[in-house]
Amino acid sequence: MSARRGINFVLTFVMMAIVFSMVSVVAAYFFVSREPSVPRDATLVLRVPGSLTEVSPGGLLGQLFEAPPTLRSIVNNLRKAAVDDRVSRVVLVPSSGQALWGKIQEVRDAVLAFKRSGKPVVAYLEYGGNQQYYLATAADLIALMPSSPLDLTGIASYELFLRGTFDMIGAYPDFLHAGEYKTAANRFTEETFTPAHREMSESLTVDMFGQLVRGIADGRGRPESEVRRLIDEGPFLPESALAAGLVDKLAYEDEVIDHVWSGRQLIDGQDYADVSLRSVGLNTGPKIGVIYVDGLINTGRSGYDSPQGRVVGSDTLIEYLREARNDSSMRAVVLRIDSPGGSAIASDVIWREVMLTREEKPVIASMSDVAASGGYYIAMPAHAIVAQPATLTGSIGVVVGKVVMGETYGKLGVNVESVSQGRFAEINSPVRPFSPAERTKVQAQLDAVYSTFVDKAAEGRAMTREQIHAVAQGRVWTGQQGRQMGLIDDLGGLDRAIELAKQHAGIQQETEVELVVYPPVRGVLELLRHPFESVRESLLASLMSPTEARVVRALSAPLRLFTRGEVLALMPNVFLP
Repeated sequence: MSARRGINFVLTFVMMAIVFSMVSVVAAYFFVSREPSVPRDATLVLRVPGSLTEVSPGGLLGQLFEAPPTLRSIVNNLRKAAVDDRVSRVVLVPSSGQALWGKIQEVRDAVLAFKRSGKPVVAYLEYGGNQQYYLATAADLIALMPSSPLDLTGIASYELFLRGTFDMIGAYPDFLHAGEYKTAANRFTEETFTPAHREMSESLTVDMFGQLVRGIADGRGRPESEVRRLIDEGPFLPESALAAGLVDKLAYEDEVIDHVWSGRQLIDGQDYADVSLRSVGLNTGPKIGVIYVDGLINTGRSGYDSPQGRVVGSDTLIEYLREARNDSSMRAVVLRIDSPGGSAIASDVIWREVMLTREEKPVIASMSDVAASGGYYIAMPAHAIVAQPATLTGSIGVVVGKVVMGETYGKLGVNVESVSQGRFAEINSPVRPFSPAERTKVQAQLDAVYSTFVDKAAEGRAMTREQIHAVAQGRVWTGQQGRQMGLIDDLGGLDRAIELAKQHAGIQQETEVELVVYPPVRGVLELLRHPFESVRESLLASLMSPTEARVVRALSAPLRLFTRGEVLALMPNVFLP
């Protein structure tokens, strides 16, 4: 009897502890959800991380603890501050780190839009790399930390080739592709650049360098020729940067705030992010859906795969598209794409659902850092495609293959034997290359998928098949180049896509709209059911730099995430730090 009472006591204690914890979590959730108090004549200190994401971490911990700002939270902070009478100025603090350029351009556009309110912006650089300085040139004044160089040196791209490593371990990368520039498998099959690969990389680097030069020239009011000359003289010591007119002041952050705007009240960007758009008169009116396609495209449900990062599941995206399509109050849909592509099958499934949606209401595609291969495929049905000048897009082509490990297994004393029925049952054998007959089969499948890709691109872009093929063949373009080639309709970010959505939906441009975001923000009860979602993501991200994370994701996806033999609409590696 005493033992039973003891067990009942323990169970009761555990249940009470669980209930108390849940109540505490709910209370904390509502506490952190309260809007902050914004002082009058406030200075908004807006810190921009070196690597920005499109979507916030999920789960309860992502709600309770301070998560890094997303691209949209930073843009929204500037939109709010422009119309918020309590905010009088902005101190912009770009952080160190390297990322792709599309999101940086979107923040820069938002800074320029904020300045049209007549309120000043000062940029403070603790470190002034290419991207940090490019962003800072949108400000009215640039202050550089007195002991920090201005590391303005130009654009360099890097590619990783692993063929030598595979040869050392006895592995053979047996890949096929459709499109001369479809170089996604070159990291495995080649020891160096092929002529087409080098041509494409040089073209992207030259175009990005031109965008960097024009941005600096416009921001600092200098001729482009002079900016090119100055970049060739970089990096600069702080005093040299000041003497060259690249920065306006050498000062520490406290000096920038205290001496430029002494005695003003400050509000941090992370706190200001909790101020709702509605409280300042934004995000009201007719509804426009914004569906985020953030990650590698695959079949099934969306989720998180540790080495690869976010995975966009076709099943999940179909749900979002159908919900938006069937909502009579939603006037238009914007697909916000940040994806290098992935499964050709999943991309085609999503393409079909976008086609069905565009028959019911306007669909606009908005491209972030990357919307290439499968990421471009799902954008093709849109009524208009918008990209940043630096967006990496195109890559209309496909690749398939396998890494043959037979010799590697042999070196380890492993013997793999097979038993099969059917002429091509062992087409995806992991221990031998494709036979001539198998290679013919695989190439025919690739060519058919490529032909479908080109035909659908021609239909979506109102171009001939020959015109698309000329700019396809797996070639990656910047958004600026893509517009010249007819693959893109307009340059800009999500706000420009929303303007086009209004236009197609018959909504006046001056009318505010309510953005209905997918994936939706979940309520506290749903969060309690999955309290630790995204913890693994956050831990992994904290261990790697953005460039290291991109390398891991690019190398691991084709070999591990997809089914052996699956045709991939996946863009090649392009590292443009």
